[in-house]
Amino acid sequence: MKIFYELAYWVGTIAQVVIRYPYQKTAKAGVKTMQLVSLIEKILLVLLTLVAAFIPLIYSLTHWLDFANYRLPIWLGLCGLLILVVSLFVFWRAHSDLKANWSPSLEIRADQTLVMDGIYRLIRHPMYLSQLLWAIAQILLMQNWLAGPLNLLFFIPFYLLRSFAEEKMMQDRFGDAYRDYMKNTGGLIPKGK
Repeated sequence: MKIFYELAYWVGTIAQVVIRYPYQKTAKAGVKTMQLVSLIEKILLVLLTLVAAFIPLIYSLTHWLDFANYRLPIWLGLCGLLILVVSLFVFWRAHSDLKANWSPSLEIRADQTLVMDGIYRLIRHPMYLSQLLWAIAQILLMQNWLAGPLNLLFFIPFYLLRSFAEEKMMQDRFGDAYRDYMKNTGGLIPKGK
């Protein structure tokens, strides 16, 4: 099952790249009126890339990390596969609903609009939710203490830092409209009415 789980992880990684590719072109267009990228965020992004891509790649292609392997029941690995699929759906839906409003970093463009429909009708941070689900799936699929849980460990501070800065930026740009939106939606989990 190890090879099956790893293959699923890498197919999911390719799917993420394919989903995001068309939006990267539009993200470069337009005049940026505000961009916030702190040194801490840059460091966390490098660490996230390391623990979500490079360490799992070493784990998949070599035996160097075998000393840190753990073994989970098959049903947990299959749950990891299901969580990965849900993560990809949320990732796709977030990009699809944002369209040209998506950007890889914290930035506002002159033509930016406030998206409050689609998945954004339920939650404010579906992109981060997809990455949280991905990190959980990684723990269940990459059954290794270095290739598995480290992504979640670094994602949590990244999310807290980035979501706080993003919400402040959105309030500065959209004012009361965004504050009202925050009252009616959850960050990662839909609010009960």
